[in-house]
Amino acid sequence: MQSHYYNRCIGTSSKNRIIVLRLSIRFKLIYMLIIGISGGSGSGKTSFIRDIKKKFAGSNITLLSQDEYYRPREEQITDNKGFKNFDLPTSIDLEGFVSDIKKLKNGETVTRKEYTFNNANKEAKMLKFEPTDILIVEGLFIFHHEEIRNLLDFTIMIYASSALTVIRRIHRDRIERNYPLEDVLYRYEHHVLPAFEKYIEPYVDQVDIVINNNKNYTKALNMFTTYLKTITT
Repeated sequence: MQSHYYNRCIGTSSKNRIIVLRLSIRFKLIYMLIIGISGGSGSGKTSFIRDIKKKFAGSNITLLSQDEYYRPREEQITDNKGFKNFDLPTSIDLEGFVSDIKKLKNGETVTRKEYTFNNANKEAKMLKFEPTDILIVEGLFIFHHEEIRNLLDFTIMIYASSALTVIRRIHRDRIERNYPLEDVLYRYEHHVLPAFEKYIEPYVDQVDIVINNNKNYTKALNMFTTYLKTITT
């Protein structure tokens, strides 16, 4: 991966984008600002989104994650070693994901049963998503899927090095999802990295912002939330 790809921020061309988005919101040409956030597994998408929501505490902001749209385990593709591959676009009910984004955009409430990543120790809840001024759409394949990509008003890619993402993936899958360590390492090498290279990395030059999360994203977070407040007020 070329490191210079990941050192971009809002440039001169984005000034016009700020004006257009702000006027569109003010004159009700856009009733809901839809922000797409993607990045490789373990890049820090979830943490970044959590911190955006903290910055907008009390504001109208909704998160819709691709993770809630995984197909049942029995529908997942099995590789030649007998492992289910959850890192393919086909592993996700992308049609249902698109449908719910459109429902929220049209002012409808969405309900969906929580996906628990096959963790027998976790009981699934019914999740409720309300239409709000800002909708954050998050997931691995949101830029790869053309219909989802075309629904997004603003796009962000979170980047972190492979060495860091594998450590984060181990921590998440072992502790939060109850996966054996051997499974986590195998999936990272044979499923996660190939998926990143094929379905995520090709869009790095097409998004509005790429955020480097090798150390932290504090400056980028502050910059983006300031920008977001500028176009929504």
